[in-house]
Amino acid sequence: MSQAAGQLVETPDRDGAFPRLTEDRLAELAGEGERRRTHAGQVLFAEGDESYDFHVVLDGLVAVVDGYGGPDERLIAVHGRGRFLGELGLLTGQAAFFTAVVREPGEVLVLPVARLRSIISQDTALGDLLLRAYFMRRELLIGLGAGFRIIGSRFSPDARRLREFVARNRLPHRWIDLENDETAEALLREVGVAPQQTPVVIWRGKVLRNPSNEELARVVGLARHAPEEATCDLLVVGAGPSGLAASVYGASEGLDTITLDAVATGGQAGTSSKIENYLGFPAGISGAELGERAAIQARKFGADIVVPAEAVGLESEQDRQRVRLADGGELLARTVIVASGAHYRRLSIPRLEEFEGDGVYYAATLTEARMCAGDPVVVVGGGNSAGQATLFLSHHTAELRLVVRGDSLAGDMSRYLADRIERSRVEVLLGSEVRELEGDGRLEGVVVESRDSGERRRLAASALFVFIGADPHTQWLQGQLKLDRKGFVLTGPAAAGTLLQQGRGPRQPLLLETSRPGVLAVGDVRSGSIKRVASAVGEGSISVHLVHEFLERADRHPHHVP
Repeated sequence: MSQAAGQLVETPDRDGAFPRLTEDRLAELAGEGERRRTHAGQVLFAEGDESYDFHVVLDGLVAVVDGYGGPDERLIAVHGRGRFLGELGLLTGQAAFFTAVVREPGEVLVLPVARLRSIISQDTALGDLLLRAYFMRRELLIGLGAGFRIIGSRFSPDARRLREFVARNRLPHRWIDLENDETAEALLREVGVAPQQTPVVIWRGKVLRNPSNEELARVVGLARHAPEEATCDLLVVGAGPSGLAASVYGASEGLDTITLDAVATGGQAGTSSKIENYLGFPAGISGAELGERAAIQARKFGADIVVPAEAVGLESEQDRQRVRLADGGELLARTVIVASGAHYRRLSIPRLEEFEGDGVYYAATLTEARMCAGDPVVVVGGGNSAGQATLFLSHHTAELRLVVRGDSLAGDMSRYLADRIERSRVEVLLGSEVRELEGDGRLEGVVVESRDSGERRRLAASALFVFIGADPHTQWLQGQLKLDRKGFVLTGPAAAGTLLQQGRGPRQPLLLETSRPGVLAVGDVRSGSIKRVASAVGEGSISVHLVHEFLERADRHPHHVP
């Protein structure tokens, strides 16, 4: 707690998480909002509130509290004059993950979120300040285990599903393991749930028994329902870098744009701890932050981003495309951009499923790093994802080894990553493959075999991070679009085969167009794409130009499939 001699004091800034607005800035904002007097004990907004306003402290002290009023209440921070409240969820429309309560009476300035968005869209300096602080506060909440609680067994597939979903969406939470946490059974008794009825999610007195991802998303304000019936101009399937780029450019250029993703914004890039070779970010940027910034930007221009929403089918109807969703819903669009990306491959070894989600991971974010902090860890893979994960985890683990199937790091990894790993304390095992996993109840070791000698070596490991390539998310497109032999979507000349119709005559597919008129593919899901964030963003932006070209031709020839 931030106390001195029993007196509550303001929390110091933490690398930009708690900055103070200047007096000039306060004067500028004063004309945009409403000044309100406060009294001790007043709750400005509460944990679980589905929407809340932007608050700036003008006088007095305001505390940010986790679990307010409960037995596990924790003080996170105390804010004084010039400090603003909230975190990332304020801008993304999620529920509040903490309570703001007045500790010393004073005054606050209150702005509706819609007005705040309008201001920061014109004031980039303020926008950057808020975004940086809010991203860091979200990381702080995740690190503290604030927010809702998930109680379950690490061996439960549903518990693993929930943990993966909240990790990918960077939702503050605390995981309580039935096997290891002594408080688990007592908590379950309090809410009248038997251990065999887990997993459960507990938040603000509500108990969700084995909720679906969609149900949990609704509770925390993450889910948005996709509009039905009306036909949008552009439907983007996938919210990775390519899909988000298409969303930003589509919405900003006047297209009625809807974007779907089955799991989270950011795609596979969202699992990357740091991207250092993306133009304009010399210090690097995490994939999660890049994805969140892009999603906020797309929404600013009017794009409707719906997560989670899984596309399971594609059909053509005259001049429209119909996309079927896993929940039974359907969306109609004049054009579709397929940006459904790819998922990491799994190792073909015994007992893999037993440890997935609790020892075996396919992402290296702060959430996973917390789970194995101070423990021995093994990373397997030779590409950039493996390299980025290795460097990130090296700051959190006591012992780290990288297992690479190839004979050198330079084969598939960017030189800057390979150089850093070679200079680090990480032990690199070249020409090696993982053959076995060991452990009784939890992962304890990994057996690695040399491809040349066949010699096997046991490596102590409480966690194994797997980055060995990816397979495309194209199951929902089978029989609808031309795919290559590996299942990636063919585009441009490679997709031609049979000629498409343009007005009254034949034409070849546009550069990123698939074998179906009006359906384009971008990013990792596209055959021949370069698996880099920058190229994915480029394809997403280019695709919108092609969408405009397609729609212009369609409007000129309304009775023909263009």
